[in-house]
Amino acid sequence: MKNPFSDKDLQQIAGLGLTEGIVQKQIENFQRGFPKAKLLEAATVDNGGIIRMTDKDILRLSKLYKQSLGNRRVMKFTPASGAASRMFKDLYTFSSTYFGVANNFEKEFPSVKEFLQHIRTFAFFEDLKNCMERSSLDFGDYMDRGDFTTVINYLLKEQYLGYGVLPKALLKFHRYGELSRTPLEEHIVEGASYARNADGTVYLHFTVSPEHHRLFQKKISEVKRYYESNLGIKLKITLSEQKHYTDTIAVDEYNEPIRDENGQLTFRPGGHGALIENLNECKSDIIFIKNIDNVVPDWMKHTTIIYKEVLAGLLIELQSKAFEQLRLLDKNPDSRTVDKTAKYAAEKLNITLPDSFAKASQKEKISMLREKLNRPIRVCGMVKNQGEPGGGPFFTENTRGEKTLQIVETAQINRKETDQEAILNSATHFNPVDLVCGTKDYRGRYFDLRKYVDPSTGFISKKTKGAVTVKSQELPGLWNGAMAEWITIFVEVPLATFNPVKTVNDLLRKEHLEG
Repeated sequence: MKNPFSDKDLQQIAGLGLTEGIVQKQIENFQRGFPKAKLLEAATVDNGGIIRMTDKDILRLSKLYKQSLGNRRVMKFTPASGAASRMFKDLYTFSSTYFGVANNFEKEFPSVKEFLQHIRTFAFFEDLKNCMERSSLDFGDYMDRGDFTTVINYLLKEQYLGYGVLPKALLKFHRYGELSRTPLEEHIVEGASYARNADGTVYLHFTVSPEHHRLFQKKISEVKRYYESNLGIKLKITLSEQKHYTDTIAVDEYNEPIRDENGQLTFRPGGHGALIENLNECKSDIIFIKNIDNVVPDWMKHTTIIYKEVLAGLLIELQSKAFEQLRLLDKNPDSRTVDKTAKYAAEKLNITLPDSFAKASQKEKISMLREKLNRPIRVCGMVKNQGEPGGGPFFTENTRGEKTLQIVETAQINRKETDQEAILNSATHFNPVDLVCGTKDYRGRYFDLRKYVDPSTGFISKKTKGAVTVKSQELPGLWNGAMAEWITIFVEVPLATFNPVKTVNDLLRKEHLEG
């Protein structure tokens, strides 16, 4: 077989930190495709796949978490590399097609009509108004004469307020009287509530795009002292970018590498699954993971804070017992202890042992249990299904024929198979990206999280660029295949903990307005 890569290609590949073998493997993935998930049943409260907390549980676990902070380091990890452009999709379409015809505006752009009707409500309104005034434009005049395109251009375009090119983390979301907060600032305030370490330090880590790195640094330097003073905390905020060696090659419809006008290979970022590398570098006992746009004003934060403490308390409780069992396994335990450990693994940690376990020798049983128990643990909040897009909790069968709990995206499911579609439709909950992670083993060493990824759970997407079909590959998603081999626990959390901002008009929902 002819090698598709020249010496110049190999230099480019090496410059990204990749190898020829890795890129060849990526091309093979395009050729072969990724297998679809095999759903066994939706995880529900009724079948034990999702835990529903009682009031007593909530009080106990919240208290346990707070009492455990004295000897544990806690961190918040927030993927924040997304640009805000998708928030303004309808505004972009409007500004490129609207020519001042009222009938078209009313019928074709209802979301834009809502945006303009309530434009003074948004936390960024004063900035927009001032931006126009600096160009000697009067906001009220332009609104009165229906020149909405100019107003929207001043909001979105880079040479003006630039909201269309900024990262979502740095847009003003919420208003507090004369002050406003960005999502980055709301995560700081949240962190001060439930991720404050015993010495008052709040560790926050944001993953950012290279083009936004300086903007994040600038914003942090502007607000850091203010929040430290007002919240009585010490902030340790770190940033990281997606590693270039997680990029994947782009190919055409014939799975041949695509090249740019200079003849260089085209590589694309590997999606949020690539962030397992960044998470792997975050060294803490407990790591909270939550998306950048899922934030609420202070008056709405109470439920979020309580349930973050509850999820963390459950993690500590389950992890402590698992560690205890692992230490017992190190001491040549008797058969009763081995059986007790196996029961705990099955009933409390959703661990399915192989059929061969029952007939295995004592030594083999201990080895199997140690291998299954000594893994990173994630406790994941799940909210009741409200028709939101995205992944959900399912019992699945992995490539080894084992039944496991997984967060599965709709794109991973073969919806042409009637049984798989039926299981998908039977799901009662979905994934709001609300995770608490334990990444240390029972001996106090950090796991290498890259060892617990299921590489068969990637995605292939297709886009048309002119007359060319471009196929790109995403790595196993951060909370999907990238954590497929973790011990997984699902807990029902209230819908009030999930208030993402996907479009600008989401900021008009009561959950995002002043209380």
